Amino acid sequence: MNTTAASEKIGFIGLGLMGHGIAKNIVDKGYSLTFLGRKNRKPAEDLLGRGATEASTSRDVAAASTIVFICVTGSREVEAIIRGPGGLKEGLKKGSVVVDCSTSDPVSTIALAAELKALGIDFVDAPLSRTPKEAWEGTLDAMVGAPDALFARVKPVIETWAGRIVHIGDTGDGHRMKLLNNFISLGYAAIYSEALALAEKVGISPPRFDSVIRNGRMDCGFYQTFMRWTLEGDRDAHKFTIANAFKDLTYLESMAGAAGIANPLGNATKNAFAGAHATGPAEQFVPMLATHIGKVNGVDLMPMKDGKKQTI
Repeated sequence: MNTTAASEKIGFIGLGLMGHGIAKNIVDKGYSLTFLGRKNRKPAEDLLGRGATEASTSRDVAAASTIVFICVTGSREVEAIIRGPGGLKEGLKKGSVVVDCSTSDPVSTIALAAELKALGIDFVDAPLSRTPKEAWEGTLDAMVGAPDALFARVKPVIETWAGRIVHIGDTGDGHRMKLLNNFISLGYAAIYSEALALAEKVGISPPRFDSVIRNGRMDCGFYQTFMRWTLEGDRDAHKFTIANAFKDLTYLESMAGAAGIANPLGNATKNAFAGAHATGPAEQFVPMLATHIGKVNGVDLMPMKDGKKQTI
């Protein structure tokens, strides 16, 4: 066991698509882990089988931990976990650290950091990039906002689940960079979706479209996972929900407004996802945006799989 694993006790809240894999890697690589269970018992049972301990409230997770990781939907959830009844603030000890791996609003992040600092508790933002597959394999990307000494403290734990770690700057900069990262990726998604709809409208099928883009200069890893829904009907190729994409783009809009910068492309991207979010089911993922954009424009981009049309 390394010295960090021996000295730090880790708490974890948020066993969703990404969080389960992250927590699994923390405990598998030698750290004491206390987690908050949830209604979906499969992640909890898996972690218990690996030697982790379950707590019934966020306060209990905090009381058992020196570093607490949060991996939830966004800032409103993070704020409730920290400030709410039975929350982290009621159990955190002076000298402990909260690490927010969610994609959160930087304005909220800075406010929470100041609130906790007054209690002698540090706050780090360490949002993620890549997919649940990399979370399980321990090869996520992390962009970390923290002062140097604090980064040095949390880095060994982050290394259990991240293959690429960038110390982007001070507290808040991780979440700022994550919103910029998602703006680019979700902007690609909106462009691909509109291009596919237009291609179909003028008689160029998705496979023919793909035959030009794939392996050309405009190809990239995001394009390849995005296209697996339209080409193959693969629901699990990129399991990032349209609801979360829309939420992140509203955070980007807020950040741009606070910075006093025009954000027309960000707003256009947000509006593309807003329509899909408003009209589609809850469990739909970013590549399915192409199907929605096609439908609005009177073309059928619903993929085939095993000879059958898929449904969202």
